Amino acid sequence: MKTKLYPSIEPFHTEFLKVSDGFEIYMEQVGNPNGQPVIFFHGGPGGGITPDYRRFFDPNHYHVILFDQRGAGRSRPHAELKNNTTWKLIEDTESIRKKLNIEKWIVFGGSWGSTLALVYAETHPERVQGLCLRGIFTCRPQEIQWFYQEGASRIYPDAFEAYQNHIPKEEQQDLVKAYYKRLTSEDQNIRLAAAKHWSVWEGSTSQLFPEENFIHKFDEPEFALAFARIECHYFTNNIFLETDTWIMDNTDKIQEIPMEIVHGRYDIVCPVENAWELKARVPKANLHIIGNAGHTAFEPEIAAQLVACMESFKSL
Repeated sequence: MKTKLYPSIEPFHTEFLKVSDGFEIYMEQVGNPNGQPVIFFHGGPGGGITPDYRRFFDPNHYHVILFDQRGAGRSRPHAELKNNTTWKLIEDTESIRKKLNIEKWIVFGGSWGSTLALVYAETHPERVQGLCLRGIFTCRPQEIQWFYQEGASRIYPDAFEAYQNHIPKEEQQDLVKAYYKRLTSEDQNIRLAAAKHWSVWEGSTSQLFPEENFIHKFDEPEFALAFARIECHYFTNNIFLETDTWIMDNTDKIQEIPMEIVHGRYDIVCPVENAWELKARVPKANLHIIGNAGHTAFEPEIAAQLVACMESFKSL
């Protein structure tokens, strides 16, 4: 597939939106102010947005809204866990939609962004014109166990060793719990050391062919602290959903929403079986399994397919 990302573009508007609980959400708008609206959900949780995320969308056609979720990126306060839940993020999304007077929009998200997109669509299906999802993640216990305890460890034992051995052996039977203890420590040095090990583990496994420059981003203190603390906070709390399988159990709400699913065959972070099961539960969805890709949005054929999916949504 030869399709490339659109050229770099600057926002036509940026702001900090005050939402509940003292948070200020960084938000930017790019593309055509009068175009077909898209809301972009970044990964993590806690990952934040980057300029390249703007490039999946035709700027002449789409009005794209991107924002840093609570505690992530430029949103304030940084790395804050209090009142930071899935349902608060859904409320924030609705605050953005109402502020911009948008009736319906396309929802675009990958990894944790796909999680949030699915929860949003199952909660507000009347507001969703289409779903473009990558690297499906529903945060069920088996998904957390696979990546943070045992499973992915067998494919990347070299990268896993540093992540595991940061925790004393007597606590290694529950690594998420052990990391949560350290990521919420009163000691800044303990928090940061744990954050770097947690984050670098994910960065080391996210690409089919790992690149040092990509992994280095996960070691940067400001990024690592928000990424690790917020992820571990959400995972420790079952992302604040009522049941372990809430997302898959509520797919009846989204049967008629046009859906494109893009997933790398060799995605170690979020195994492709997640996408396969979602497709089985939403038969009308289009599933694109990319044969030479891992997890990230910017692996060439994943990026190309995401652009192609957004091209197809122009006709909605």
